[in-house]
Amino acid sequence: MPFDKKHLLLLLDRPREPVFMGKGRVVFDVPDNYLTDRYRPIGPEIQNRFGENAEERIPVRSIALPDLRIPMSLGRQEQFSLFIPRHRKIAARLIDIFMGMRNVEDLQSCAVFARDRINPYLFNYALSVALLHRKDTHDLDLPTIIEVFPDKYVDSKVFSQIREEATVVPEGMRMPIVIPKDYTASDLDEEHRLWYFREDIGVNLHHWHWHLVYPFDASNRAIVDKDRRGELFYYMHQQLVARYNFERFSNRLQRVKRLNNLREPISEGYFPKLDSLVASRAWPGRVDASVLKDLNREADQIKQDVADLERWIDRIYEAIHQGFVVDESGNRIPLDEQKGIDHLGNIIESSILSPNRQLYGDMHNMGHVFISYAHDPDHRHLESFGVMGDVATAMRDPVFYRWHSYIDDIFQEHKNKLPPYTRSQLTFDGIAITGITVQPEDGPPNTFQTFWQQSDVDLSRGMDFVPRGNVFARFTHLQHSPFVTTIMIENDSDAQRMAFVRVFLAPKNDERGTPMVFRDQRLFMIELDKFLVALRPGSNRIRRRSKESTVTIPFERTFRNLDQNRPEPDTPQEAEFNFCGCGWPAHMLIPKGLPEGLPADLFIMVSNYEEDRVVQDLVGTCNDAASYCGVRDRLYPDRKAMGYPFDRAARSGVDSLANFLTPNMAVQSITVVHNDRTVNRTG
Repeated sequence: MPFDKKHLLLLLDRPREPVFMGKGRVVFDVPDNYLTDRYRPIGPEIQNRFGENAEERIPVRSIALPDLRIPMSLGRQEQFSLFIPRHRKIAARLIDIFMGMRNVEDLQSCAVFARDRINPYLFNYALSVALLHRKDTHDLDLPTIIEVFPDKYVDSKVFSQIREEATVVPEGMRMPIVIPKDYTASDLDEEHRLWYFREDIGVNLHHWHWHLVYPFDASNRAIVDKDRRGELFYYMHQQLVARYNFERFSNRLQRVKRLNNLREPISEGYFPKLDSLVASRAWPGRVDASVLKDLNREADQIKQDVADLERWIDRIYEAIHQGFVVDESGNRIPLDEQKGIDHLGNIIESSILSPNRQLYGDMHNMGHVFISYAHDPDHRHLESFGVMGDVATAMRDPVFYRWHSYIDDIFQEHKNKLPPYTRSQLTFDGIAITGITVQPEDGPPNTFQTFWQQSDVDLSRGMDFVPRGNVFARFTHLQHSPFVTTIMIENDSDAQRMAFVRVFLAPKNDERGTPMVFRDQRLFMIELDKFLVALRPGSNRIRRRSKESTVTIPFERTFRNLDQNRPEPDTPQEAEFNFCGCGWPAHMLIPKGLPEGLPADLFIMVSNYEEDRVVQDLVGTCNDAASYCGVRDRLYPDRKAMGYPFDRAARSGVDSLANFLTPNMAVQSITVVHNDRTVNRTG
């Protein structure tokens, strides 16, 4: 029987169960010398017990194994964090091992041996990164992390109900277990009004998958060194903060307050109500008014002072004001219009692409670490990190947005030093937008309509030691009515022109209800779409459906079990089905709005594709959500700066969006209306 590389994905299922236990109707034939010490003496008995009902047995070759001592130095029941330098080095070593296996059969053998000896979170991350980046496996469709580690997303109370349902009720008769709508705090906490954004499964999966596609540490530099990676770190997180502020206005809250004083108590507490099934511990919370303290945690090999973080920030600000950074050899690298933001992104995050980690430090990552250990900085209570310490859970915490708001401020310091775009850099000669209309499926024109929706997610792949078969959890999330945007464009030339259409949305008024000045509003602009059109001479009527957005990934990617409804293998339909997992969730494209309607400005710009285009072949690549995620194995498909035309301060005399416009731009007033009703998703 030919080797099927899709079997590698089974190693991600039920992460705490021994590898020899059945994966559905499939079982791995594990060599006796691969079994752990506990099971080796009874190898034949367990192999027979778990193999007798298997419809397919997967042979595992015994090979000469690489040295796994470094990956095994992280305990099986410890928490794992990419932000902790020691964990990062361990992960980089395991990724190198998986990347270095000669072929997929050897990779399977190595992964089978490692799986029961290595921390499950570490194993999942390293194998996922390797599968994404190996040429012989990068077409595999990885399961989302909620399928494998549902404990990172689901109220811990739900798991006992799921186990009961799976154990007592036969498959086919099981009912979904309903996750409470807002279970982490009461209405006494005004930050809790944003539970639907911070704790949304799709939003958190987006952040996890982005960091999976863009790891910041690996010995193989090519895994990290992707086109405009540092700039993408800046832009994706800038958009998260802009979207969060839009949601705050949708809940009558002020814009997020930057965490720019690391000595000041953090006013917001957060208690996630999550259990780690691997560590068998509850995720620690953080009380109100917690203070960041110097870290001294021997177990994690962290000894770092808050002053170190402040020193790195000062050096980054100094570099911005000087207009250059200094590499490890003392050479100056200019922070110019073309590459400056990319260098800065790699320094601030920081990734191994940072030109001088010794000088500029590890600001973003260690900020997460300091906050995540605020409850136990010296390990006296033997507590692990809070949700800010894990890319899969960090966006649940209100302080995530305060920290990233400050980080965005640093990026804006650089952006404000760049010359503003001139009118000639913004116009598209002979092209003018003459009208914009938005029509939702339900509701009057020029409105976005939002409501609540309930959807089911299958958690069976992550439920260890329970009977096989689907077990569903039902949860509530924001959704919007599908809409069509119609754009009228005049082309005064005699020839067809290729153009990029750029679509943004921003609140019309600030938190006091006064019209926003351009200086502020540009930072609130959220990207909704960006697409290519051919403009015939004369009048053009462009219709664009909301589900075609290049910011989002389809709803099904987040919530549907990928093993069901899959088209026949090796067909065009399967290629279409295997859309990539990195992208903003489609159901969160439009902010919540207000019952009486939140006034907003829909901005559309038509720019010259000949100036913006990047010459490359995009056939067969993951390019359906390129705005926040780039394109796999390709260059970023837009030559302009990310966020253009709002990534820089305005030219002289522009104090409002209306003053900023050129003929190839237009603004339509929009009202974002929230209907407080809940519908069940069908299909």
